[in-house]
Amino acid sequence: MSFFSITRATLEKDIRLEWRSKDAINSMLYFALLVVVIFSHSFSPTAEESRRIAGGLVWVAFLFAALVALNQTWARELRNQVLDAYRVSPAPATPLFLAKALGNFLFVIILEALMTPLFIIFYNLRAVGPTLQLVPIAFFGTWALVVNGTFFAAISLRTRNREIMLPLLLFPFSIPAMMGMVNATTAVLTGEYSARVWIAMLLAYDVVFTVAGLYLFESILDAE
Repeated sequence: MSFFSITRATLEKDIRLEWRSKDAINSMLYFALLVVVIFSHSFSPTAEESRRIAGGLVWVAFLFAALVALNQTWARELRNQVLDAYRVSPAPATPLFLAKALGNFLFVIILEALMTPLFIIFYNLRAVGPTLQLVPIAFFGTWALVVNGTFFAAISLRTRNREIMLPLLLFPFSIPAMMGMVNATTAVLTGEYSARVWIAMLLAYDVVFTVAGLYLFESILDAE
């Protein structure tokens, strides 16, 4: 099978499993909704203050919610020794990593699409800057989270406390991406400065860590 055939087959399998169980989507939605409600009742900022703080609140909520899906990424493959079977097969490792990252990206994007209207309603948000820039910010930012999360989830898979190990590995590497996402989102919401530099930084971050993940994943997969 070709690279793209393996990627497509693995991605379709993960989507079918999630469609049947809805474990990751339901858990992420519950967590994100909880964050929205708690913070909205903790303080009552003005419209201007909401635009200044919303970028941080939104992306922190999405980051912690995404951990739910990331923790289940490889755990499913341990059942019935699916991951071990893949390791001894002649198929390359990179399509598996890419398919898992794309699956996580799809799940988190769905979460963001469902939760963004609630953030707008609860925090009375209105973008002063160019609203269309939020699209590349969402795509580049989400990919930055899931590509690293998928990689580090594979590293922590066989550890005893993988639910704790994953955030310990992921959060330090996600700091530059989170800074870019928060600052770019705040720039669009407030209109005080341009978000283009932060968007370019997110794109560069995505390229570097995607290439690194694809290059290093085979050694992670083969490690005991």
